Amino acid sequence: MDFLIDNYFFVLLFLWGIPSTYFRSNFRKIVYQTDDWKINIKPVFIKELKALFFNIYPDNKNYLKQRNLYRFYLIIYIALFLIYMIYY
Repeated sequence: MDFLIDNYFFVLLFLWGIPSTYFRSNFRKIVYQTDDWKINIKPVFIKELKALFFNIYPDNKNYLKQRNLYRFYLIIYIALFLIYMIYY
């Protein structure tokens, strides 16, 4: 229990990181237009980064919703990581 109290921010960062696979999987399936599970393990990043920072499917409402949700998740994750790196 002392470990959790002493490292509560690390535990928070770890717990916030768990849903990343779900958000990234949903986002990648929309970007690469596939339902294949193997998209989660393929190291293709260029189109994914373009889709994250730009608007590659402006008419796709599901893409816009998932992109914004993924952006929000990543911003919180990066903020938690930076706070952890600064204070620990």
